[in-house]
Order: sequence, then C-alpha cells, then structure tokens
Amino acid sequence: MKGMEGMKPDIADLFFGFAPARWIWKPLVKRYVTGSWTPMVFKPGEAALPERLDGLGLYLHVPFCREPCPYCPYNRVKYVKDRYRLFEEAAHQEIDLYGRLMSELTSAKDRGRRRISSIYVGGGTPTIEPRSLAGLIAHVQETFGPPENTCVECHPAQMDDECLDTLKSVGVTMVSIGVQSLSDRLLKLIGRAQDAVTATDAVGRAVAAGFETVNADLMFALPTQTVEDLDHDVTTLLDMGVDQISAYPIFGFPYTKLGERLGIKRILRPPGDTIRRMLALIHRRAKERGFRQCSVWSFARPDRTKFSSTTRRHYIGIGPSAASMTGAQFYVNTFSVEEYASSLPDRLPIALVLPMDKRLEMAFWLYWRIYEMELPVADFRRTFDTELGKAYGLLLGLWERIGMMSRENGSYQVTDRGAYWIHRVQNEYALNYIDRLWGRCRSQPWPQKVRL
Repeated sequence: MKGMEGMKPDIADLFFGFAPARWIWKPLVKRYVTGSWTPMVFKPGEAALPERLDGLGLYLHVPFCREPCPYCPYNRVKYVKDRYRLFEEAAHQEIDLYGRLMSELTSAKDRGRRRISSIYVGGGTPTIEPRSLAGLIAHVQETFGPPENTCVECHPAQMDDECLDTLKSVGVTMVSIGVQSLSDRLLKLIGRAQDAVTATDAVGRAVAAGFETVNADLMFALPTQTVEDLDHDVTTLLDMGVDQISAYPIFGFPYTKLGERLGIKRILRPPGDTIRRMLALIHRRAKERGFRQCSVWSFARPDRTKFSSTTRRHYIGIGPSAASMTGAQFYVNTFSVEEYASSLPDRLPIALVLPMDKRLEMAFWLYWRIYEMELPVADFRRTFDTELGKAYGLLLGLWERIGMMSRENGSYQVTDRGAYWIHRVQNEYALNYIDRLWGRCRSQPWPQKVRL
C-alpha cells in the first residue's frame, strides 16, 4: 500500500497486537495500577456528589453534525433542527439541575468562590448553531461563575467570522480546529466534509481573531498517507501561526460507519512503525519552532496556555454521552438525545456509574499525568496525602531504569523514548474503554451492565 513502503517490523506491534502477549501483561498492569484483579463494572445508578465540588472542569457535549464523519468514534448524530431544539432545552435544564445540586452542597462561606475552573465544549460539531452555543456557555458562567478558560472545538466548515465573533463575545479563550489533513485526496478518502482551502482559511481567520490559543488537530497514519504528506500539513500549519498542534493516528472502531464498511470485528490499529516515524516527524518539526511537548500527541508554544480536554482531576459533563468524574464516581450520560431530554428536568440523565475508591482515583491521576508527560510528586502528595513513590515506585523505577522516564525538578518526566511506548500502553486501555463502553451505550440508551 502506498505510504507503507519500506515499513519495518515494530516490536511494539508484537507486544500490543499479539493476543497471548496482551493476555499476560494487561492483567498484571491493571492489577498493579488499580489495586484489583476484578473488572471495573459500570451499572445504572445516581450521582452521589461529594461535599466539596469547587474548581471543577465542565465538559459540554454537542452531538450534532451536518455530515457525520465515518471514522469518528464519538457520540454524534445528523443535525435536524427540531432534534437540536430538544437537546438545547434539555442541556439548559441539566445546567440548572447541577447548579441546584451544587448550591445545596456549598456552605455559606464558600458561595462566592468559583466552582468551575474551565469549560470545554466538544462534539459533534459544537459550532453548528453558534448563538445557541453562546447561550449555553453564558448559562454555565451565570450558574457557576466565570471560568479561567473556555475551550471550543470547531469544524473548519462551521466557523465563519460571525461564529468566531460570537465565541469571543462570551469569553471563549481557546479554539481547536479539526483540520485533520490538508490533502483533498486524503480528506475525501476518510469522508471528511471539507477541503484543504476551507481548512487553511479557517485556521488563518482563527489566528487573526486573537484567541489566547489556537490548536489545530491533525490525523496521521491515514491509508495511503506518506511522511511527505504529513510534513506538508505540519509545516503549513506552523507557518500559519497556530499556537498548538495535536496529532492523532486514525483508529477503526467496529461500531463506526468506517468499521461497518470494512467489516472489522475489533479495533483496527495502524502499524506501529508508521506511528513511530510520523510521530517523530511531528516532534522534530515542532521542536524546530520552539514548541514544547505538552502531551503525548500535542506540542504548544511555551508561552501559551495548553488546550486540553478531560485531563482535569474532577469534572462534570453536560449533554448526551458526557462523562463526569467526581472522585467518588465516574459516570456517563445516556447517548440518546431523546432519552437524555426525557430524563430532564427531574433527574440527571445518567446511564452508567462506576464507583471510585482512592486507588482507582490514583490510577486516573497516573493515566492523565503520563498523558501530559509529567508526574508532579508534590501534586500527588497534596491530592492523595501519600507519596507517589509509595504508590507506584516499582513501575516508575522500572520506566526510569529503561530510559522511559527521568527525574527533574520534583517531577517524573516522560522521555522522548518513553512517549511512544507509554502512548501505546495507554491506547490499549483507552481504545478498549471507548470500544466496549461507548459501543454498548450507542446501541442501548440504558445499558444494565458493562464490564471493562
């Protein structure tokens, strides 16, 4: 296949792709990290919010697209105006319901404090109705106080100048543009409803609009894509003045339109050698421009605030399929727009709940700090009242000895060598989480049980 010529065998493909190998190492890692051999079991339940819920992140999911992309694993449906109105009304009701619940938990002396530190809006296509989105963001701000930053995902074909002005008017500080590729051939191949001219125009206007951070999303390891194709995309976006680039390999999920068309029965991963070479190219080009690596997939200017989604310790989710992490629980809303709306305003539209203990919350912390390439020892001590080395010293010591991590300035830092291997380990868990939990929730609005 074009773009795969000269591909060398990658030992990681044997480690991660060979089923008997996964049967050995995955249970061992899970046992060590979570403290349990037993599967994580999601069941129906209700939110049990802790007494203190300030400083949270808030995620808003807008699941509508004019042309849903066939490869996208996220919960999204084709835009229909009446169906959107149903979602919009219910989302306002969910915001109000969380506002009441959190006010009941807040003592009088704490009521003036900011209770939401950040807002992140994803989809779908969040800007499919910009004024509606602005109304939802304003409602969140009125209910929980002004956040430190507000981030919105944007589709290049759904972000004209009026849209950008509307976002700025409600305090949006960061935008992430789903460029995916600057090759019309590749965009058509993956079923993306835009062309390269539309994408570059959108990026240019967003940069000129003066947001605090403009992130450009790229996909790599696409079928027939060459290293030269990717180099053109990365170099062009850096030349245009973006503040951050986030690049992800394409994965095929059985429940997506792409997965159905290909007839795949399990997650389809690109070859490890392709990922390694293309990730190395992105790393090299970003470092040449003085960008720092701020996560496994992202590179940003050092003087700009990083654009990120759910790397916060705790957050609540608004909208169909939105997830919440409160420390006591991890739970996910029903994926169905109609069932979501029918639950509100009387009760939160929660489909499944995973109870959390301290060790499991530590595992979440470990996962996301590794994703961000840095594990601050003091933050772990402050968060969990114990030492990081006591909880995970064996694993961190091993990674340090084989060159995947180093100790610098009171933190464990993921090395360039470690970034590739660690992201492969994380993907094994994240991809299976997405495939099994989201796959079930897409087919059943109120599943009775999901085991991970």
